[in-house]
Amino acid sequence: MRLNNSVDRIKVTDLVNRIKYHLETSFKDILVEGEITNFSRPPSGHYYFTLSDEGASIGCAMFRGDAVRNPSIKSLADGDKVELTGGIGVYVKRGIFQIVARGIRKMGKGDLRQEFEKLKMRLAKEGLFDTSQKKPLPKIPKKIAVITSMKGAALQDFINVFKRRALGLDILIVPSLVQGEEAPRDLRVALHRSIEYSLKKEKIDVIVLTRGGGSLEDLWAFNDEGLALDIHNCPVPVVSAVGHQVDYTICDFVSDLRCETPTAAAEYLSQYQTTLKMKVNHLNSFFKHYSDGFLGKVKERLNRGTLSFQLQLLKDLLHTQRERTERCHVTQRIQEFFPFREMSYRADEAHRRSDMGIHHLLKNKKNEIQARGDILESLGPQRVLARGFSFVKDTKGRVVSNLSSFKKVPPGESLAITFRDGQGRVCKV
Repeated sequence: MRLNNSVDRIKVTDLVNRIKYHLETSFKDILVEGEITNFSRPPSGHYYFTLSDEGASIGCAMFRGDAVRNPSIKSLADGDKVELTGGIGVYVKRGIFQIVARGIRKMGKGDLRQEFEKLKMRLAKEGLFDTSQKKPLPKIPKKIAVITSMKGAALQDFINVFKRRALGLDILIVPSLVQGEEAPRDLRVALHRSIEYSLKKEKIDVIVLTRGGGSLEDLWAFNDEGLALDIHNCPVPVVSAVGHQVDYTICDFVSDLRCETPTAAAEYLSQYQTTLKMKVNHLNSFFKHYSDGFLGKVKERLNRGTLSFQLQLLKDLLHTQRERTERCHVTQRIQEFFPFREMSYRADEAHRRSDMGIHHLLKNKKNEIQARGDILESLGPQRVLARGFSFVKDTKGRVVSNLSSFKKVPPGESLAITFRDGQGRVCKV
């Protein structure tokens, strides 16, 4: 589908995939030289860094397989000048491109790092870094000027810490560029404006130069020699809070105090106030607890002085004494000390119950035997014969109960027939 009859509508994924195809095809084999910054070695075995020169920078990666084939990468560090071979790779998820290095060769120290070290050594010889010239910071600054970018996260981090930790503190925000070619001049102008404000309008206790972390190129504005001289000559104490813990700039060395991050600077400047707040809160809790306890004791003493409380106290005392007196009568507690009567009663009751149990058991057994005897008697031969039946036995006394048994009796052998009132004998034909 076309928009405005001229432009094709395309999804973001399709657009980035097209860019990926063209870049990776056009820059498949390249040879680039530059200076390493932001060098990192994560546990995955991959290597990530930025390659830059005086005009631009680009992200680079060397993955674990290529790193094994280039063992010299383990000895590299920020500021080294290297020569890379590889190609452009595009990460579609974020729409960014980088150099995927397949080979790397060290060429020496980078120009920016060398320039930084030369300036640092020269300013140190001139005494700009001497600790004896550092101005002390007030324990409780009332007004702080913060020189930073209005759009950076460093300002918000700084303000959030002060809102949480400090009371009665005024922060003057002096906006300035913190990156780029115009940043050094802009930082110097902001510093002079802060000094002028402190001299002509309202005293500023501390000036804070701050921004977030970045590469050596990103922080280069804070390595300006003119800015370092202005900080050194500044009548107001200056705190440098540029970058992260591993980032160092000339401003860090020449300032009266260097803090690792903007948050660390805010915590340091509000530290004494935070301690005072904790002490005040502790004393407040202590006095509240003490006053509550004291008032409770006074209220208890006042209650003890009332007539009703004294009468109740006398009643309780009389009741206690009466109970103790009653327990002294041994005759009323004879069963407690000599429980023979109760034990005798329990023994008689147990004997009576055992006799009853045995008698009941014998009676049940007798009835059971009688019932079984009646059943056996009803099933006996005499009862059957009395009803008109008879049975036959052979000479061996075996009962001839069926025809098969009868046929087995030898011819001429006599058989005995038993009746209810006697026995007769016949011969088998």
